[in-house]
Formats: sequence, structure tokens, C-alpha cells
Amino acid sequence: MSVSVLSPTRLLGSISGLLHVASLLLLVLLLLKAAQLYLLRQWLLKAVQEFPSPPSHWLFGHNQEFQTDQELQQFQKWVEKFPCACPRWLWGSRVSLMVYDPDYMKVVLGRSDPKNHGSYRFLAPWIGYGLLLLNGQTWFQHRRMLTPAFHYDILKPYVGLMADSVRVMLDKWEELISQDSHLEISEHISLMTLDTIMKCAFSQKGSVQTDSKSQSYIQAIRDVKTLFISRVRNFFYQNDIIYWLTPEGRWNQRACQLAHQHTDRVIKLRKAHLQEEEELEKVRRKRNLDFLDILLFARMKNESSLSDKDLRAEVDTFMFEGHDTTASGISWILYALATHPEHQQRCRKEIQSLLGDGASITWDHLDQMPYTTMCIKEALRLYPPVPAVGRELSKPITFPDGRSLPRGIHVSLNFYALHHNPKVWPNPEVFDPSRFAPGSDSHSHAFLPFSGGSRNCIGKHFAMKELKVAVALTLLRFELAADPLQAPIPLPNIVLESKNGIHLKLRKLL
Repeated sequence: MSVSVLSPTRLLGSISGLLHVASLLLLVLLLLKAAQLYLLRQWLLKAVQEFPSPPSHWLFGHNQEFQTDQELQQFQKWVEKFPCACPRWLWGSRVSLMVYDPDYMKVVLGRSDPKNHGSYRFLAPWIGYGLLLLNGQTWFQHRRMLTPAFHYDILKPYVGLMADSVRVMLDKWEELISQDSHLEISEHISLMTLDTIMKCAFSQKGSVQTDSKSQSYIQAIRDVKTLFISRVRNFFYQNDIIYWLTPEGRWNQRACQLAHQHTDRVIKLRKAHLQEEEELEKVRRKRNLDFLDILLFARMKNESSLSDKDLRAEVDTFMFEGHDTTASGISWILYALATHPEHQQRCRKEIQSLLGDGASITWDHLDQMPYTTMCIKEALRLYPPVPAVGRELSKPITFPDGRSLPRGIHVSLNFYALHHNPKVWPNPEVFDPSRFAPGSDSHSHAFLPFSGGSRNCIGKHFAMKELKVAVALTLLRFELAADPLQAPIPLPNIVLESKNGIHLKLRKLL
């Protein structure tokens, strides 16, 4: 009996042959991928050919033009040069039509196109598929289920809770400025708006503004937002496997885990509270339920297909959107008033005549401060909390000027560019509250701080009430001035932020 054994030479020859075949297969795959990307680029070039734009690099697109600190200034240059809309190439095989014309906005927001899956899916590990990311019938079901949580009967008692949270923050500011009048306000405001949403929508007792766990949550959200923008702009991070193996990907996972720990704790505490028979009956007798109670009762009664995963996604979504966008709005409004003392003083006089010392502020008061409301809206025009949202066209679209796009193209509704469009708002960089005076005539889609159409912000009335409460109570307590040495640098992240914070000088009013 003989045994055949491969000689070392034949073995090496076999390995070499396998490597040769593998190399050929890899080369073929790379060529096929290159051909696919080339054909996609040619299709995209043809799709947006009716919309001129500055020259772009075949691989890096317009990324080199959009330096981190200059992105908003670049938007404004494009708005002035290219009417209505302009293609922005993120890289060679990805383009988004940036829209900043009210007629264009009206057409897109009047449709039911889904969110742009290409970018928004990067948020899913953090906020899951709640109202922000859902599309189609599932989105409609969740929206219809949650709309009662924002009925005015529910919102009315929240004004007192909002005021309590604002006063805690203002008390803290009084202590801090006793040592130095210069203060970075955005971090304090983020904690205050988180405190408010925890009380109003999630039945939280007490204040979270001094809780280290809440501060960890705020930092985690800040990290996730920064990492999201970094990933969107990096060609190599588009692949999930590659991204999660990178240091940024692992950092993203840790930040998401911290955010989830916070929301899981909120859900667990509320569930435990509802297990008490007396509390459960009290909640059942309420004609209108709070946000979290609506979700928990839908889950308990099995009246919908709401899973535990869906529940957590909605909580994660609203925990973020309910505090972060509002914090951005309040921070920039106070900055705008600080840089325009004449308008600040006029608002203060209006509020003083209405509220006195501000010991009591009610729902009805919030509709009796017209000039303050005009200033708030003008600040939201200059500094929209959500700079842009994305859509993916589910069918072809034709705009009022006759230009069209095919199905599948990504559209970016750029609210910042719209609000700074000189053809829509003359002298757009000037702070002019009279733009929003009663009876002023403007396009229905010229001012969109809360988006528009069927997918507008579900919490916009809640947010406007909170903005008014925060501004009114702050102006009654402090005189605000800008810090000339630390002017904010606006950055269009998921929400409009300042790269270096928002620094003000505060003087306590007697």
C-alpha cells in the first residue's frame, strides 16, 4: 500500500495558483464595482443637469469647498448665485439637490417622500426607528397614536413645569455670575430643556439639572451628533462593517449605549410606577395621556404592533428632539437679543407689564406678548434649530419653473439657506422683528423652523411655549450682552450649534 504525498514544490505551486485565482476574482470585483460607480455617477450627472453648480471633484465632490467653520457662508454664496436649488456632491457617486426656495419647498413638503435612507440610517443605532426615521404606513400609525400627547389640554399644565425648570437654571446663573459675569449658556440650557421634557413627557419627579447621569447623557448626545456628521462626510465610513471597526465607530457605540441607559432607566421607572394599582387607575381616568403613558398603554393593551424596541425608539427620539432642538432655539434667541439691546429692552418692558416679577406665568400669558413673539420668530429665522432635512424622491418631481428630477434623487431641504435667501428675505442678515408683525405678508413656506407638510415637527406648539417661557423669565431676571471676545461660530450639525459655545455677559436686574 502506497501513500501519495505532495512535494513541497507542488504544494507551493497549488497555493500560488489559488492566490492567483483569488487575485483575479478580486480584480474582477473591483472593476465591476468601479463600473457600477461610474454608471451611477453618469446617471446622477444626467439627473441633475438642469441645475447648475460649482465644479466638483470626481471623487471628493464639493467637500473641499465646505470647510467645517465656513459651511454656512458657502451655502449663502450658492444661494445668491444659483436660483432656487443647487446640487451638492458629497463625493463622486452621491449628490443631493439643496433646495432653498419657498415654491420648491412647498412642492416637496406637499408630497409623502421618505426620509433619505442613505444618511438617516446612521442615526438608527442611536434613536432607532421612531417618528424621525420611520416612513409609510408605520410612520402614519405612530404619528396618529402620539398626536393626542400634544393636545392643548395636555400642554396647558406644562407651562408651570417649564417655568420651574427655567427658574432652577436662572438661580444657578445668579450664583455663577456672582464670581464672573461671563457665562457659556448652551450647556446650562440643554440641561434645563432635558429637565423640562423629563417632567412633561416622561412624568419625572424632581430636577435633573444637578444629576451627573443627566450630564453624561447630554455629553453622549453631543458625541453622537458629532460622529454622525463625521460619518456622513467620509466615503470609507459608509460601509457598516468598516465603520464599526474604526475608533470612531467604537466611540459611537459607547455613546449610544450611554444614551440608551438613560432612556431605559426612564421607561423602567415609569413602568414600575404604573404597576402600583392606585397610580394605574389614576392614569386610566385621565382624558388625555402623557407621551410615555400613551406608549406604555398601547403596549400593555396590545392594541397596536408596538414592540418594546418600537417603544424605546420613540422614547429615544423624543428625548433627543424634545430637548436638543429647543435648547438650540433658546440659546440662539438669547444670543440674538444680547446682540440687539434695543429689541431686548422692548421685549423686557412688554413682559414686565404682563407678568410683573414673573412669579406666576400661565398659558394665557404666552399669547399676550406679541413683540417678544416677533423677536423669537426672527431669531428662529436667523438661527433655525434644524438647519436641513432630507428626502428621497419616491417618484419624479417637476418644480414650478419647469425643471424636474427623476425618482431616487436625494433632496436636502435647507431651511438655513431658505431663511437667508435674499430673494425671500431682503437684507437677510439683519435682525428685523418687524418681518413678523401682524398682517405682514410672506410666502407660506418662507419660514420653516419646524419644517412643514405632514411631517412637520409634532412638538412645535410645545417648543414655542417653552421658548416663550424661557425668554420671558430670563429677561425679567437678567440683562444680556454679547461677549465680544468669544463670538459664536454656527455649525449646521443635526441641530444648529456653536463650535465654541454661546458666551454672554449677564447682569442681574434689581
